[in-house]
Amino acid sequence: MSKLNDFRLLSFDVYGTLIDWETGILDSLRPILLKNNQTCRNDVLAVVHGCENEQMKKTPDMKYSELLNTIHPHICQKLECVPPTAEESQAFSQRIGMWPAFPDTVDALQRLSKHYKLVVLSNVDNESFAYTNEGPLEKFAFDAILTAEDIGSYKPDPRNFEYLFKYVKEHFDIEKNCILHTAQSQHHDHHAIKPFGVKSSWIARQGARTGDKGDEVYDWKFYTLGEMADALEKELESQSL
Repeated sequence: MSKLNDFRLLSFDVYGTLIDWETGILDSLRPILLKNNQTCRNDVLAVVHGCENEQMKKTPDMKYSELLNTIHPHICQKLECVPPTAEESQAFSQRIGMWPAFPDTVDALQRLSKHYKLVVLSNVDNESFAYTNEGPLEKFAFDAILTAEDIGSYKPDPRNFEYLFKYVKEHFDIEKNCILHTAQSQHHDHHAIKPFGVKSSWIARQGARTGDKGDEVYDWKFYTLGEMADALEKELESQSL
């Protein structure tokens, strides 16, 4: 397959690809940083990413909101802040549903849904995703929502992708060679799915640093999901001429 319109289904990472994870995390940390007379330094996201990945390995079956609650004191310690209260850690973990969508996200999803099945494959819990979908994603109707809470592990664990392949085969009769995985993170998604021989579309959000691996693997690269929808529509238009 060499064209976008050859695929039948898009599987999506959400936080980082559809939702601005980095802005959301920084906004969520701002109260504790202000309390400690600190600003959002360049290393803040790296600290969060490191704490998050370590905890995901330790407790792969922990709900994502609980994981954020758990790592909040460790993040504060590494940022040389005073230890947070239990209430502050809880507030940090409950802001997931307020993290903003990228400006192009909802329109692009609507356009892509005219050609593909759209399936969420996210490292989040069901309740948090429900808040996100109700708010920033404007109640968009995905064809399926598969979360780390459902699967019992976090990407880049191979089990998450195996779960995806089994699910879409059973529910949509779609083989994995007809899936185009669409994501921002090289670490959580592109490098992880490559051994399965599944093609991927890298949404390389400008300025995003989370999930870098140094070497980049992908089959298509776009800077926004809107660009990907534009490219698909151009293919379909040229095909109809």
